[in-house]
Amino acid sequence: MDAATSHFHNWFALVLFALIYGVFIAFIPFYRKSQRKPGAAYLAFVIAYVLEMFGVPMSMYVIAWVAGHRLPDGILWGHTLNPWIGNWGMYVGAVVSLTGIALVVIGWQAIHTHYWSKERGAGQLVTSGIYRFIRNPQYTGFLLITLGMMLEWATLTLLVMWPVLIVIYYRLARREERDMEAEFGEAFVDYRERTGMFLPRVGRRVARPAADPLRRAGAES
Repeated sequence: MDAATSHFHNWFALVLFALIYGVFIAFIPFYRKSQRKPGAAYLAFVIAYVLEMFGVPMSMYVIAWVAGHRLPDGILWGHTLNPWIGNWGMYVGAVVSLTGIALVVIGWQAIHTHYWSKERGAGQLVTSGIYRFIRNPQYTGFLLITLGMMLEWATLTLLVMWPVLIVIYYRLARREERDMEAEFGEAFVDYRERTGMFLPRVGRRVARPAADPLRRAGAES
């Protein structure tokens, strides 16, 4: 049995990794209607990942049925980067996912402290810390977590779902930023011009923390 096929039917690992990756959903305001679809899409991605990696490799079966033979480990199933860089592929995927986790946690700490925990209208526009560079670090974090999963174990299902996840988070960010502009006016418009939605803007002056502590609100809601 090769290293990839040894993963299958490992139900303990399936549940464990589903819980590990799924717990980060607690770092978004899932009780808000706008967050339910992105949160559900992220959880669906996690479930598809652990099912194919530790449960039943449906992508491998489908590809074998269509092609008439099983593709090598790393080609639409198994360890994605294994054919090229061996076990280092797992480390690359882990680093990408851990970077995403850090963005989710750091972004949550700032936005929860200054916006989500406040009464409506009393939130602050967070422009310090990681928010000096990007407006939606948590959404970037979720996309990096899922990208790390694919770098570890890419399947047909995940390759289809990841672009959909990008669209969902992009549309959510656009809707929330319209709300932020309505609430904070020119202060948010100026902040938006200086920062990137998901990635830092190259060649743009980094946003400075808002001067008025009573008028800072997060780019995520």
